[in-house]
Order: sequence, then structure tokens, then C-alpha cells
Amino acid sequence: RQEFKRDIVIDLICYRRRGHNEGDDPTMTQPLMYSLIEQKRSVRTLYAENLVGRGDITAEEYQAAQADFQGKLEQAFMETHAAATGSMPVVTPEAAEHSSSEPESTGVDASVIAAIGDAHGNPPEGFQVHPKVQQVLDKRVKASREGGIDWAFGELLGLGSLLLEGTPVRMSGQDTRRGTFVQRHAVMHDRSNGQEWLPLANLAEDQARLSIYDSLLSEYAAMAFEYGYSVERPDALVLWEAQFGDFANGAQIVIDEFIASAEQKWNQHSSLVLLLPHGYEGAGPDHSSGRIERFLQLAAEDNMTIARPSTPANHFHLLRRQAYARPRRPLVVFTPKAMLRLRDATSSVEAFTSGRFQTVIDDQQVQDPGAVRRVLLHSGKIHYDLKAERAKRGSEDIALVRVEQLYPLPADAIDAAIARYPDAELVWVQEEPLNQGAWPFIHLALPKHLGSRSLEVVGRPASASPATGSAKRSARELAAILEAALG
Repeated sequence: RQEFKRDIVIDLICYRRRGHNEGDDPTMTQPLMYSLIEQKRSVRTLYAENLVGRGDITAEEYQAAQADFQGKLEQAFMETHAAATGSMPVVTPEAAEHSSSEPESTGVDASVIAAIGDAHGNPPEGFQVHPKVQQVLDKRVKASREGGIDWAFGELLGLGSLLLEGTPVRMSGQDTRRGTFVQRHAVMHDRSNGQEWLPLANLAEDQARLSIYDSLLSEYAAMAFEYGYSVERPDALVLWEAQFGDFANGAQIVIDEFIASAEQKWNQHSSLVLLLPHGYEGAGPDHSSGRIERFLQLAAEDNMTIARPSTPANHFHLLRRQAYARPRRPLVVFTPKAMLRLRDATSSVEAFTSGRFQTVIDDQQVQDPGAVRRVLLHSGKIHYDLKAERAKRGSEDIALVRVEQLYPLPADAIDAAIARYPDAELVWVQEEPLNQGAWPFIHLALPKHLGSRSLEVVGRPASASPATGSAKRSARELAAILEAALG
């Protein structure tokens, strides 16, 4: 019966609107159009008679359903016609820039960090945590006081602090509750009875709601749903995570038609966050690249934010900024893999209690900026490869400047950083092939802000494949990048 009603609705909407706009289709003459309508009506009549004859519905129910849906369609038609005669607001970059706002600081009190840490050490009575997971929880309680906060806990601190401030959080992905790389552990399971425990759902009695799900293996359906949810829930932080960043291409239609352009096409605002694990660790062509270049190609008119933070604290501030920034726009974050457990890639408690998201991070280890001969501009995990290699070589005349936000390009912040090194050569370094990653965008967008200074590049040779399938070859390629950048 419900399918029959939907059939009536779909047919009437299609044909009524087509009849109203028949000039849009020169092959659909009015006589032919009404002939098709009559044929469809005949089919529906026969179907209705069959349903009545079988006793599935009564004739009165059929007539009542027809009248009810016809009335709703007439109302929808009048509303559509009225909307079409109006004018849609024009969104311009200038207007958007003047109306944008975000918090001056996204830090939280140390007591908030401690409370979220304590929640991970307070399971329900009798709850049996797996011993290996218990070690992770104990580490989080300790880190909330002493520092050494890793990526996963830093992210949970961001989400938990928003919950305590009354901002609902919804997060989904193909292995999101545990984490694809066994790092998040947002949901624990009792090893004896399967009972679930969510530390972030038990922070305070008046906190906002946390919804975190493992979605089905469909990027297209899941991302589309979360996009729609974020449009309808402007008060919530909504995140969708790919199992690997490469897999987001399964939802490329959603990215192209909605995430990148819905504001310009329909003035529709979404603050959906895409978390795309990205990094070249020799895992092969289908587990390396979140396709940074594709998102940057779609970036224009401040339609979204594209970032690649390199520290847990900066990721924390980025998520909190996203929750409160207005107007609302999508955020694409290229998150790490191997860096998740890198000891050098941790943050202190103080990094969470003050400040805000840093679009550019200058090199604080440089003692004499005037002696620097080369500035390596870069983004993401390769920072730690460059840092380790620089220490190994003792290359004190090289500065490492991290570009944490790729779009909108923080040109002023980049200029302020490199101004410390007036005589240094500028080089963009990336782990991706030169026809991929950020370089195709950077080499078009950044040079005009550099004045007379030129910009060189180091990366993997241009390639049709995102990455090699050989871990040994990948390691050799990385060694060549480090040699070219630091040699």
C-alpha cells in the first residue's frame, strides 16, 4: 500500500512540474505529454483495481489516498511556484569574508582536560576492559595531567570539551568507534558480556549527546547522509571518517555536487567534517592518498576549509574552531596514520588550554634566522621525517615551516614566517607525486604572495598511481626526497 502511494506521489510530481515547464523539453509536445500522463493514469487505475480486487485496500481507501496526496501535491506545487518567482541571495566571497566569525581562543580549562581523562578511568562497576585497551585508558588518565597527549586522545578531548559546552557531536565511519588503526577506542566492550561503555557519553549529567557509529561499507550512502544531517543540525559537530582517505572517492558525487558547491548553488550551509587518513608509509596505491589535489581543485570562494594538522593540539583547536565558526562550511582534514603513535608527535596539556588553531607553524628550533640558507615549506607527516633527518645531519641552516591549513591559503601567515629568513631559498616539500598532493595548488596560489622570491619543489616524480605497491621502493623514494630537500 505504501509503495502504491509513493508511486502516485512520484508520478504526479514529475508530470505536474513537467507540464508547468514543458518548454524546457522541445521533444515533449503538449499532446504527447498528456498522452503519457493518461497512459500512466490508466496503469495506476488498473493497479488500484487489482489491489481493491485482492482486498489489499478498499475503494474508499484508494479514493481517500488519492484526494489526500493530490491536495499535498497542489500545496507543494503552489509553494514551488511561489519560491521560483522570488530571488535567491547571491553569495560573494566579499560578503562571506565580512560576515565570518570564530572564537579568539579555543583553549579550555585544565580541569576540562582532567575530567575527560578521568572519564576514561571510570568504567561501570564490574565492567571488564580488555587488558591491552586498559593500558590505553590508563595512559589517557596520566596524559591528562602530565602531557604527552597523542592524536587519538587529543581528538577525543576536542569532542568531549564540545559535549561539555552543550554542542552535540555525531561521528560515523567504517571502523570509527575503535579506529581503523586501533587508536581511538571511543567505545569499549565488556570482554565477558559485550556490554558497551562510552567514556565521552558519561562526562556530566547536563552534557550534549554523543552519537558515534560504525557505518556500512558505503562511502556514498554514509557521506551523503551525514552531509544532510549537518545541514539540518547547525548546532551539532558532524564528522564522517574514511577507513582510508583513498576511499572517499566512492562518494565523489557527494563531494562535487554538495560539499564543494552547495553554498554557491543553493545557499545551503553545511559544517560536515571529513576525516581522511593520508600518508605515504609504503601501504600501496589504495591506502596512501586522500587525494589532496582533488579537494584543492574544488576549493574556491571560501567554500570549505582544507587542513593537514601535524600535532594533536592543533587538531583539537581545529575541530573546536569548526564547531563555532560562522558561517558554517565543510572542513576536510587529512589525518595521519603512522604519526598516530609517534612519540615526537604529541602535545602538552598547556597546548590545549590556550591559543587557537595555527594555520602556519614556524620553526622554533632555529637560533639564528639570518644564517638559514633554505626554508622547507611542507605539510603533514613529512615534517617528522624532515626533522629527524635534519637532526641526523646537523643541518642547522635549514628551517622547517609547516603549512597546517592549505585552503583558504594563509598567505599572510606564510609571509610572516618566511620574512624571518630573508636570504633563504624557499622550497615546497611533499611526499606525494608532483602532479598530486598540494603542489599543483601551491605553485599557482603561493608565488604571487612571495614578491621576487622564487619557490622550488621536492617530491616524488609525477605518477599515474597515487603510490607504489612496494614498501621498499616507497622507502627509497622517501630517502631521495629527504636528500633533495636537505642535501
